[in-house]
Amino acid sequence: MGATPLADNVLTDRLLRSWLRCRRKAWLDRHGDANQRRWTAHRNLLLDDQQRSFVALLPHKPGHGMAACAAGEEGVVGLRFKGEGPSGEPVEAHPPLLLRVAGQSRWGPFAYQPVLARQGRRTTREHQLPLALMGHLLEAYQVGPVPELLVLGGGGRRLERERIRLTSGLRKQLSEALRKLNADLERPQPPALAADRRKCTLCSWRESCSRVASADGHLSEVSGIGAKRREMLQELGVHGLNDLASANPERLAVEMERFGEQHGDVARGLVAQAVAQRDGLVERLDSTFALPELQGAPGVLLYDIESDPDARHDFLHGFLRLPRQSDGRWDLAAATYHPLLVMAEHGEQRSWLRLQRLLSRYDGWPILHYGETETLSLRRLAQRQGASDAQLRRLKRRLVDVHARIRSHWRLPLSSYGLKSVAAWRGFRWSQAGVDGARALLWWRQWLGEGPKRRGSRHGLAWIFRYNQDDCRATWAVAEWLLKEDDLLKTGPDTDQPTAGP
Repeated sequence: MGATPLADNVLTDRLLRSWLRCRRKAWLDRHGDANQRRWTAHRNLLLDDQQRSFVALLPHKPGHGMAACAAGEEGVVGLRFKGEGPSGEPVEAHPPLLLRVAGQSRWGPFAYQPVLARQGRRTTREHQLPLALMGHLLEAYQVGPVPELLVLGGGGRRLERERIRLTSGLRKQLSEALRKLNADLERPQPPALAADRRKCTLCSWRESCSRVASADGHLSEVSGIGAKRREMLQELGVHGLNDLASANPERLAVEMERFGEQHGDVARGLVAQAVAQRDGLVERLDSTFALPELQGAPGVLLYDIESDPDARHDFLHGFLRLPRQSDGRWDLAAATYHPLLVMAEHGEQRSWLRLQRLLSRYDGWPILHYGETETLSLRRLAQRQGASDAQLRRLKRRLVDVHARIRSHWRLPLSSYGLKSVAAWRGFRWSQAGVDGARALLWWRQWLGEGPKRRGSRHGLAWIFRYNQDDCRATWAVAEWLLKEDDLLKTGPDTDQPTAGP
């Protein structure tokens, strides 16, 4: 039960969970260069959710170790189980919590079940199978059956309980998963990159895998290609970025129509995007202004939200007020930042009134944001607070999605059209290296502390404001480029030919 080093062939619940998320991640967890592994806020957020869920579940502090099991404590932490898997392989699990339940065990007229806290809104195999491994090992330790497993959701804010039966079917799935995991770990080289790399943003190996993807010209590097579309292209003999860039767009469109007419419609755009990325080309897609709303505007409000998605709570509405100078110039040095925190104890109505005051103070100023999050959030908030149809229409007219304007007017030599990618391409640099929305959420959780009278360090709040303001400035960096290109339209340049990027 001590902290002895793992044997090379031991399969753990953590390795299993990594493998269920990404086969390559599990291999790197075991064999990868630790110097290439990067810290992410995701695990800390998971531990925070777990702690909140456990506190909501148990009224008292849990006991620790095997002695707590013998004493019949309601909850027990700090255990490490070792044994054999369903097929005899060496396995190990570290259950986050054991909960006392009715039953019979070697300790008396009670038993225990393993408990796992999840993030997200549904339980998946990533939760079920590691939990099944914990249950399998627990049976040997308590010398009694573990008929049920418990998954907690909601992070303690709205505690959800989901009971999972440890059936023969689930045991069979566990055995098969462990067999495949072991086979992957015995490979001399890591498994291929994941087909769908959207989850990579949460992974500590993302930088390492991104370098491989870029060097190999992986199809996931082409903007607009997800897992399913990649499978279609590979079936047609298109295996990488260069293959796609060299494809005949008309022929590819016909071939892709076998998977559905909508896929044929996008084929030409995918080829053009691959060419842009291969050759570093910037291409205007039409001859209309990308940001006509700014032509005569007295100023703009740059808008960015920070959210806790699991709690469905937008905790910060950040605005960067950018006035236009008398000579028509946009002077970022004159911009002022206005952060509006949304505190649960103040109520949503108060937050809405503060937002209304700010927006009405700068009536006629377009509200620029990047992506649909801000539009959806603000309009839903307005609807919940009883805004009239006329008010909603006015709000809709003011909101300008810079991301949507980029996608509809320009083709860029980038694998992603996200804010981080496009703003960095324009030369923008965030003042806090490596910070993202997950890190900001972690700072928020840490600052909230245990309630209004027991807040954490104000430094965390300052870091959140700084990151949020940087996102507003990054949005302006992209919008400013669009405006400069709009100005070039007035002089009538050749808009049909792609040009080399900056």
